[in-house]
Amino acid sequence: MNTKRLLQSLALVAGLLAAHVAMAQAPAGAPAGATGLCNDGTYYTGAKKQGACHGHKGVKEWYGKPGSNETGAPAAGGASAAAPASNTTSTSGSAQSTSTKAPAPGGGPDKVWLNTATNVYHCPGTRYYGTTKAGAYMTEAEAKAKGARPDHGKPCK
Repeated sequence: MNTKRLLQSLALVAGLLAAHVAMAQAPAGAPAGATGLCNDGTYYTGAKKQGACHGHKGVKEWYGKPGSNETGAPAAGGASAAAPASNTTSTSGSAQSTSTKAPAPGGGPDKVWLNTATNVYHCPGTRYYGTTKAGAYMTEAEAKAKGARPDHGKPCK
């Protein structure tokens, strides 16, 4: 009788684990092929968790398949959850997510986007222009007057 209970308990635990793994899906608003959410709100689309969200304050949530966390190999018998290479950019040899959010309305060629959470401003046409969670458009002079610094130390032209 104890063996039967043990098997039932193991089956229950296996079912719960399978349900938990199935819940680790990218949310509806995430770009296709997203395998993780970075702490700064951008999505990661690479296959490996190792190095994911480098430069984006680390990984907040991982949606990739178990078994792909470190090596990039798909889980047993499964296909890789990675998006095509054209959806990632390479910086210092590590893949980073691309921003797929539409810029906030109101910008223009004479305005920068000040990320109010980090006090860093972004120039028109750059990756985070108008796309960070918290921010506002203003002139570069206004951003500097608020003590903001340019993204990667590069002021707008």
